[in-house]
Amino acid sequence: MSNLRIARRYAEAVMDLAAERDQMDRLGRDLELLQQAIKESREFVAFLKSPVISKEKKQAVLAELFRSRVSDETISFLNLLTAKSREDVLPETIEEFFRLRDERQGIVGVEVRAASELTPDQRQGIQRRFEAITQKKIRIAFVADARVCGGFVAKVGDTVYDGSVRRQLELLRERFVEEIGSSRSVN
Repeated sequence: MSNLRIARRYAEAVMDLAAERDQMDRLGRDLELLQQAIKESREFVAFLKSPVISKEKKQAVLAELFRSRVSDETISFLNLLTAKSREDVLPETIEEFFRLRDERQGIVGVEVRAASELTPDQRQGIQRRFEAITQKKIRIAFVADARVCGGFVAKVGDTVYDGSVRRQLELLRERFVEEIGSSRSVN
């Protein structure tokens, strides 16, 4: 079974439990904290994925690191992942949790890539535009990406909206090629 399928199963299970106990917001905050630790520390990720460190040691370290910062349910969830030797799928499980939560709440995820940091006004304008396009509430992530040549590229689910200067130039080139081709066929 693929890691994504495994992660989805754990995410669904922990989400159902949190919903049943009316702890969805708390779990979301806990998982954001864990996600931040994963993003900021390669050592933490290596620790999670290490086959050399025993399950018991991992459980003790995770409890020591997070007990005062997350709920007992989250510690139990981490212990379950560790006991089942699935702590390596924690990053994917967290991503799946947020994706499923947004889906259940009717929130659409949007990723916007721009060559440089956007101003607050630009961010608000883009957010309003995509809320109008999707007719849903959106959760938007802005990413500075030097590969984008002016403008921005946005991904909404499987759909890409390319408003970059590079794409506009490509479209212009295609139109010129078509016009040149059609003018040659007329002559």
